[in-house]
Amino acid sequence: QVQLVESGGGLVQAGGSLRLSCAASGRTFSNVAMAWFRQAPGKEREFVAAISWSGGSVGYATSVRGRFTISRDNAKNTVYLQMNSLKPEDTSLYYCAARQGTYWRSLVAEYDYWGQGTQVTVSQ
Repeated sequence: QVQLVESGGGLVQAGGSLRLSCAASGRTFSNVAMAWFRQAPGKEREFVAAISWSGGSVGYATSVRGRFTISRDNAKNTVYLQMNSLKPEDTSLYYCAARQGTYWRSLVAEYDYWGQGTQVTVSQ
């Protein structure tokens, strides 16, 4: 089992920045790919960004590419999402997810473990 706890969400004005963190505990963090997803009220959970175990491969949704950056610190069992130039449409509950395996995926069903989510609200 892997337990995931997100932090760093909050209220920010459009154009501002936030940094989300996801701390993992439980079984070894080795060979675990990580991702961020988000879900707005009434909408399906959608892929935001993901990173391979080594950090050498990353992927982003088109809507956030160039504004968000995913990274990880395996010594701290933590993955980060730096969000810049935030827009009101980025308002969502952001989830951290982990999957067994070296490489990342972009589908919800590919992930084995989920955090409880952290709310990000971007005002006009």
